[in-house]
Amino acid sequence: MTHSSFQPAREAALAAMSAPVTGLKGVGPRLAARLERLGIFSAQDVLFHLPLRYQDRTRVVPIGALSVGDEAVIEGEVQLTELRYGKRPTLLSRISDGTGSLTLRFFHFNAKQRDALQRGVRLRCYGEVRTGPVTLEMVHPEYRPLLAAEDEGAAQMEETLTPIYPTTEGLHQLSLRNLTTQALARLSTDEGVEEWLPAALLSSFRLPSLAAALRYVHRPPVGAPVDLLLAGRHPAQQRLAFEELLAHHLSLRQLRERVQRHRAPALHPPGDLFSALQAALPFQLTAAQQRVIAEIRADLQRAHPMQRLVQGDVGSGKTLVAAAAVLAAVEAGYQAAVMAPTELLAEQHLRNFGAWLAPLGLAVEPLTGKPKTKARAAAVARLAAGETQVTIGTHALFQDEVRFNKLGLVVIDEQHRFGVHQRLALWEKGNRGGEYPHQLIMTATPIPRTLAMTAYADLDVSVIDELPPGRQPVETVVLPGSRRDEVVQRVLAACRAGRQAYWVCTLIEESEALQCQAAEDTAVQLSAALPDLRVALVHGRMKGADKEVVMAAFKAGEVDVLVATTVIEVGVDVPNASLMVIENAERLGLAQLHQLRGRVGRGTQKSACVLLYQPPLSRQGRARLASLRETSDGFEIARRDLEIRGPGEVLGTRQSGLLQLKIADLSRDQDLIPKVDAAARQLLRDYPDHAAPLIRRWLGEAARFGDV
Repeated sequence: MTHSSFQPAREAALAAMSAPVTGLKGVGPRLAARLERLGIFSAQDVLFHLPLRYQDRTRVVPIGALSVGDEAVIEGEVQLTELRYGKRPTLLSRISDGTGSLTLRFFHFNAKQRDALQRGVRLRCYGEVRTGPVTLEMVHPEYRPLLAAEDEGAAQMEETLTPIYPTTEGLHQLSLRNLTTQALARLSTDEGVEEWLPAALLSSFRLPSLAAALRYVHRPPVGAPVDLLLAGRHPAQQRLAFEELLAHHLSLRQLRERVQRHRAPALHPPGDLFSALQAALPFQLTAAQQRVIAEIRADLQRAHPMQRLVQGDVGSGKTLVAAAAVLAAVEAGYQAAVMAPTELLAEQHLRNFGAWLAPLGLAVEPLTGKPKTKARAAAVARLAAGETQVTIGTHALFQDEVRFNKLGLVVIDEQHRFGVHQRLALWEKGNRGGEYPHQLIMTATPIPRTLAMTAYADLDVSVIDELPPGRQPVETVVLPGSRRDEVVQRVLAACRAGRQAYWVCTLIEESEALQCQAAEDTAVQLSAALPDLRVALVHGRMKGADKEVVMAAFKAGEVDVLVATTVIEVGVDVPNASLMVIENAERLGLAQLHQLRGRVGRGTQKSACVLLYQPPLSRQGRARLASLRETSDGFEIARRDLEIRGPGEVLGTRQSGLLQLKIADLSRDQDLIPKVDAAARQLLRDYPDHAAPLIRRWLGEAARFGDV
C-alpha cells in the first residue's frame, strides 16, 4: 500500500477526520477547551479517545439474580417510598419484580423526585449493587419511570454495550458518546483513517483493520462477548493495543538512534584505579557485579554515548558498579557526575564514594539544591575549572549556572524518579563541541523483562541478579495496628540485645507537613514508652545538615531507634539495624515497601520487618502485604506490583510524558510485546516513512520529548 496518491473521495474522508473538533455539532469554544485537556483537537482524536470500560445495559437482570458489585439494569414496581431522618435525611424506595426486592437510596433529592417514586410506579434503574441493612441496594442509580405501554420489558433497551470514557471536569459521558457517534459517522468507510500498518504485517499478525477495530470498541454490538471486552482481550482491542505499543516502541527506538548518532569520548583507561579500589575492599565482587562492570567498560570504549540501565535488587551492590564506571571516566581524564533524587540519598552516595575514592587521591564534591552561598559558588567554580573530578548531587546538577569542564559520564540513581526530559537535560550539559557524555542509569526497582523491552527500548539493560554472600533474609510479619504495644516491646527487646531499629511513618494524605507531624508525634510517644532507649527523628523538612547529624549518630550506634518518614527508603546502610516497623503499611506500594525493608538485613544477625496496617484492608492492600510476607525477590515483587498497580505507577512515568497508554495494558498485554518488537523491525526496514505518523497518532505532543 502506498500513500503518495489518493483518490478524491479518500482525500475528503481523511480531511474530514483531521478537521478541528469544533466542526462537530455542539462543540463551541468552552467544550473545545475541555476536550483539549484530554488531547482531543480533531475528529480523529475523538476516535482515538478510547473507552476505559463498558456497562452492559442491553438486558434487564432479574433482581433475584443480582450479586454485590454487579452493575445492571433492573425493572420493578415501587412497593414503598419513605423519608428517613438521621445524621442527614435519606430517601429510600423499595422496588420488587417478583424475583426479589431491592432498595434505592438517595442522599440528595428533592420533592419532585420523592413524588415521582410513588407506590405502584414501574421503574427501570441502572446502578451498582451494594449490600444494605435489609435488602441489596443501589445508591443514586440512574432511573426512569416506565409508561404503561412500555410495561413488562417492552421498553427499548440499548443496542450496544455502553462505553465509559476517560473524562475531565465539566465533560459528561453523554457528550463524549455524542461526539464519538458523529466521528464514527465520518468513518462510514475504511477510508476515514489512515492504515499505517502494511497489509503484509496485518496478515502475519492476524490483525483486523484499524477502522473495523475502532467501530467495534466504541460501539460493541448486542451479543458481543462481554467478558472478553471487559477484560480487554477482544481482537478489536488487541489490534489497537498492538498499534499503540508499536508507536511507543518506535518512539523510543528513534530516541535511541538519535542518541547513538552523537559522538562520545571513547574511554580506554588501563583500569589501575579500580584495581586499587578492589584491593582495598574487605569483600569480593559477585560474579553478577563483574559481568555488569565488563558490559559497562565495553560501552565506554565505543565512540557513541552509552545509554545503559543497571537493574539490581536492594543490596545487590549497584553503587560499587557505578564507582567502577566513575573511575574509568576519571582515569581517562574526564569528570563524572552522580545524580540522586533526594538529598539524603546524595549524602549517602557522597559518604560511599568519598570512602572509596578519597584514598585514591580523587576530589569528590557535593552539589545539592541548598541556598546560594559562597561555598556553593566556589564548588560550582571548581567544577567548571575541572578541579573537581567527581560531583554528587540532586536536581541542582542541571541548574543553569552549573557548568562542567570535561564531563565524560553521567550516573543517575533511581531513574524512575526523574522524567526523560530531566535525564536528557543533564546529558545535554556535557556537550563539548558535539561530543556527549556516556550515561549510566541505576534502579533498585526491577521491572519484568517484557516491560523493560517496551519502557526502556532506548536503553541497554544489565541485571545484577545476585546478592553478596552473607545477606540475611528478612522475616516479614503483618499485624493490625491494634497490636502496636506488642511491637513496641519487640523494639525494646531488640535494642536491649544490642541491635537498632527503624520506625517508619508513612505518607498521610499526600501531605509532607502532616507526614512530618506524624513522625514527630510518634517520636514523642516512643520516647515516653521506651525511656531507657535513645530515640531520634529524621524527616524531609529537616535541614540537610541536621539530617546528616542524626543519620551519622544512628550509624555510629549512638541512637537506638530512628523514627523516620520514607526519606530513608533508599541508600541508608546501617548493618546493626535488624528491625524495621512500618506504620500504615497499606498506604505504600509494593516496590516502596520492599525498598524500605531492604534497609535491614545488612548485617550478620537475623532481621525482621513488621508491617502494621489499619483495618479494614482493601483487596489490593491485602495482596500487597501478602506478597511481601511470601517473597523477598525484587523481580517477583516487581511482577506482582505490575499486576496490582499497573505500569504507569510502577515506572513512575505519570509525570514524564512516557507510556501514558490509552488502551494497551503492559501487564495484560505482555504477550504482545515480543510481536511488537518484531513488527517494529519489519516496519523500519520496509516502511520507514510509516513510523513518524504512527508515533504522532498515539503520542501526539508527548512524542516531542525525543527531541530533547
